Amino acid sequence: MEKQMDKTNLTCVTISQSPISDFLMGIYILAFILGLAFNLLTLGPIVQQVRSQNVLGVFLLNLSLSDILYILTMPLWINYYHQDHHWSLGSLSCSVAGFFYYSNMYLSIYLLCCISVDRCLAVTYPLRTKAFRSIRYAWVLCLVVCVAVMSAHGLVLFKDNLQDAHDDTQDRCYETYPMPKPVALFNLLRVGIGFLLPLLVLGLCYWRILGQVKQSEGLGEQVKRKVRLLSFGVMGIFSVCFAPYHLLLLTRSLAYYYMGRERYCEFEEIMHFPFSCTLALSSLNSVVDPVLYVLISNGVREDMRLCCCGNRKSQRERDSSVIAVTWKTHTNMK
Repeated sequence: MEKQMDKTNLTCVTISQSPISDFLMGIYILAFILGLAFNLLTLGPIVQQVRSQNVLGVFLLNLSLSDILYILTMPLWINYYHQDHHWSLGSLSCSVAGFFYYSNMYLSIYLLCCISVDRCLAVTYPLRTKAFRSIRYAWVLCLVVCVAVMSAHGLVLFKDNLQDAHDDTQDRCYETYPMPKPVALFNLLRVGIGFLLPLLVLGLCYWRILGQVKQSEGLGEQVKRKVRLLSFGVMGIFSVCFAPYHLLLLTRSLAYYYMGRERYCEFEEIMHFPFSCTLALSSLNSVVDPVLYVLISNGVREDMRLCCCGNRKSQRERDSSVIAVTWKTHTNMK
């Protein structure tokens, strides 16, 4: 995403051979193996939930497909770090890999928000929101999120020269320093709209959910424990996978605006390794997503057991998630 970088810019940060590349490569290999295995393992049961007109299943399916598309680009990043930050596959592949990387990150963030808001409405306003919380509503919401996120990143990709999307002189992919002013501004928007706003929505949703569940006398302790697990699990994904990356991204962008050239380059030199680690850490959300949302979902767990056993009941009720159980309990109490 860099435009017309002069030769002095290329020496702002020196990236040399080091064990750091092997460490980053190890994170991506782990994320690739576990992420692909978990997402493929749970894809069938999730599709079964969608066929059962399960609203949560629609969100999970879109989340899983987004993760799989990103995971398929991971071998490119593994090769990049294996060659000590040298991209030998051309600028087009660098741009495509970057597009799927960042699109997946914000698709995951906003789909997690959709799931959280849907669960919050199901728990706090079960009767009022039952009419429009339909399978069609879930598909439309997912479509809006996908179009918005991919259009934003596609516009950035289209506006940029693909040849400048990575540093052809040193064969880097999205690692040219210093960052151009438009990129610094775009980064600030990503932090605000792509992370802080969803984080605020998540915090409010799970605050309401936990408060409602705590007040309910009709729920067993096991159900309450699973609801708390879901709430803290989602916030944990944000804290571990997304927060460090966006915190350093914000710091780097502000440093660009408020530091002089020499101090800024020194700062970027120091931040390069931590920032690369947080970027790699964000890839682990593709591993955690299916574990969190599928393994605590009664309906999907049961579908997985039935698939493994090779038989299926013709008629049975499916609880889409633990919080869906909460919604049904509240409905019956009215």
